[in-house]
Amino acid sequence: MNIGVVCYPTFGGSGVVATELGTYMAALGHKVHFITYSQPVRLNILEENIYYHEVNVHDYPLFEYQPYELALSSKMVDTVLNEGIDLLHVHYAIPHAYAAITAKQILKEKGINIPVVTTLHGTDITLVGRNPSYKPAVTYSINHSDVVTSVSESLKKDSLKFFVVRKDIEVIPNFIDPSLYDVNNRELRCNLVEPHQKLVAHVSNFRKVKRVEDVITVFHQINAKIDSKLVLIGEGPERERTEQQAKSLGILDKLIFLGKTNEIERVLCMSDLFLLPSETESFGLAALEAMAAGLPVISSNTGGLPEVNVHNKTGYLADVGDVTAMANYAIDILSDPQKHEALRKGSLARANEFTVESILPRYLDVYERALNLVK
Repeated sequence: MNIGVVCYPTFGGSGVVATELGTYMAALGHKVHFITYSQPVRLNILEENIYYHEVNVHDYPLFEYQPYELALSSKMVDTVLNEGIDLLHVHYAIPHAYAAITAKQILKEKGINIPVVTTLHGTDITLVGRNPSYKPAVTYSINHSDVVTSVSESLKKDSLKFFVVRKDIEVIPNFIDPSLYDVNNRELRCNLVEPHQKLVAHVSNFRKVKRVEDVITVFHQINAKIDSKLVLIGEGPERERTEQQAKSLGILDKLIFLGKTNEIERVLCMSDLFLLPSETESFGLAALEAMAAGLPVISSNTGGLPEVNVHNKTGYLADVGDVTAMANYAIDILSDPQKHEALRKGSLARANEFTVESILPRYLDVYERALNLVK
């Protein structure tokens, strides 16, 4: 197949999943064309069968906000015509699915019926989509896509709850590649902690919804009982506030900020525990990645997280904001080697249920069905 992929080129979960899905498709021999405003952070454009088409938005003084959706639609039309694209797979309803449906209508006038597969990832439904200004556009985009998928049952339920959906929504969870995680390689751990210390990890984009302040509060309670350090991976608007909070608690020297790094898998494999106390998660890819590294996960019991993190098997779930429960669970795990090892094995086993080998065929089936719908 000749597949067009539209996604955000950032470190966010949807962009990572879209990039890795396209990369694996290319490895199977399909041609994959990424259409976005900058090169996705995890995309290697030198790999065989991978192509990148940049969307250029020109700066016109007439517009206070430049019309990215129009530029994206036009680029999709041009790419379909010039590259012989068979199918468009768009990740995120707004603006990608909306732009794809516009491109589909333009192409139809040229005698081309291009199928559109839309994958719903989270805030396009739970945050942006609920805004009255965008709700009609999100509804239209979903209902005019040829096939719609969602990354979790929780997100599917939210989609059906907040929008008048006439399309079936198929749940295809996110995935990991176990080969990226060398769980026994901890030789560089000494660069982060002393031999006797525990290493707690958190990965996010440091937005309010991630409740990074709870990460700091929980770690403060952990550190009062167990000599440990906290490694934080990612960047975002709450980063500075996080540092100030840690400074006021007197634990800033216990924090390791790594920012945006391509060493996530290695750092996770050196860690002992993962914290994810988010306000909501449509799936919880960061938790799954931690589990693939053999980490027990302590997360909030919200959104798609219970579909990934199994209470008392791969870690523990607590109510959003219940930092005391989260801290107690963490201290219990870190102070009991047998419990830690049992949860570690549970995490690895659970992560192996979400391998790319098991998920990829489901997307291939979706593509085949979408192509058959427009024949």
